[in-house]
Amino acid sequence: MSKFKEALERGKEAHRQQEKRIRNDKADAQITDFGAQARAWLNDIVVASLEAARAEVAGEVTIYIDTTPRREVKALTPSLRFQIYREGLEKTARKTFTVRVQLSGEASVSSPGMVAEDVGNIGDRSAERFRNLLVKLIEDAAKGA
Repeated sequence: MSKFKEALERGKEAHRQQEKRIRNDKADAQITDFGAQARAWLNDIVVASLEAARAEVAGEVTIYIDTTPRREVKALTPSLRFQIYREGLEKTARKTFTVRVQLSGEASVSSPGMVAEDVGNIGDRSAERFRNLLVKLIEDAAKGA
């Protein structure tokens, strides 16, 4: 009888281990999906908006896009950096902005000395909030602020 109970317990333990592996695999897949979705949002919305703005303001304001920050290449919450500055300004006068995607899906733009501004959720594929902020940042750079 004890051999039967031992076999039953081993079977239960094996079943629990299998369920645990399945849950872990699902969690890993969700994390991978989030990272891919966040990177796609950064490329489709942010980079596309920055490149369009760069073409429109060429000659007056320079927009430099750093799409792969070195230390965050494999980060769970991807980010993107860009600089906006007037033509002819020294490198020290450039202002660097960071677009971050949080685990909640909320995206924000921040810079040293600036309160982070919310630019929407990656689930919302609209670029309107980011473009409005980008226009404000370009105008500030053109004025020399």
